[in-house]
Amino acid sequence: MWNLQFQAPKIIEASIWSAVPDSFRVAQENQWAKINKPGQLIDSFLEGPVFDAKGNLYVTDIPYGRIFKISPDKNWELVIQYDGWPNGLAIDQEGQIWIADHKQGLLRLNPSTKLLETVLSGPENSHQHFLGLNDLILDGKGNIFFTDQGQTGLHDPSGKVYCLEPSGTLHVVLNNVPSPNGLVFDSAGMFLFVAATRANNVWRMPIFAGFATGKVGTFQTFFGTSGPDGLALDEQDNLYVAHASLGGVFQLNKRGELMAYIKTPIGQTVTNVCFTPDRLSLVMTESSTGHILIAPIPK
Repeated sequence: MWNLQFQAPKIIEASIWSAVPDSFRVAQENQWAKINKPGQLIDSFLEGPVFDAKGNLYVTDIPYGRIFKISPDKNWELVIQYDGWPNGLAIDQEGQIWIADHKQGLLRLNPSTKLLETVLSGPENSHQHFLGLNDLILDGKGNIFFTDQGQTGLHDPSGKVYCLEPSGTLHVVLNNVPSPNGLVFDSAGMFLFVAATRANNVWRMPIFAGFATGKVGTFQTFFGTSGPDGLALDEQDNLYVAHASLGGVFQLNKRGELMAYIKTPIGQTVTNVCFTPDRLSLVMTESSTGHILIAPIPK
């Protein structure tokens, strides 16, 4: 993980921006925790941070099927609670919220009317459900790329990356990923990065016409009891990797060199990242403690 200058990365301390209010914390036995956090009673597990056009931050609470809206002055509002395990979020040009839901599939939410609809519950022409969706992004053409993670890993490298066109046509981009998680395009929209959590690395691949790929390679490899989770990319093509067991976010330059490490002040489970609307700061979800963190972008 060294850079080619063989210099230690910059260490940046994140700070606490907000936290799940006590009124929304419910420590109960639930099926998601039994599968993913056995033996633990958890009151929340935050993921999927994304800002809307008005500067509101939306996050998911996976085990309790909740989506929250946090205003710029840090007031928390429960937008919806339903029978699902929502993970990644993305907001389209019309302000509709797209949800990668592990339990229900690909969903779409109208934040004004609270209407929730299922767009896809499984692969096309199949009676099967997805393995368990994790994260998603929209490209400049309205295509939705999303990861189907389920419980895959090195023992079962069958996780998939899909692309759904606005026409409704679904493409399989990859079908051999051990736990596909966060994903993001480079600034030119030519290369897709995918976090392979249980392989503990980030993959990089070109996307060709017809949504095919080739020469898929490892961009960077990590270590730890979990692995890379959410991803974000800045205008200089620096990649930000939230690591779910190493207590922070890694900044990699376009060659994959480690340039900075953004350290959480609380907990060790940083699951996802996004930029503030002015793109001067990075917002992170620390899921084990239910906190939202913030840090300046490393220079």
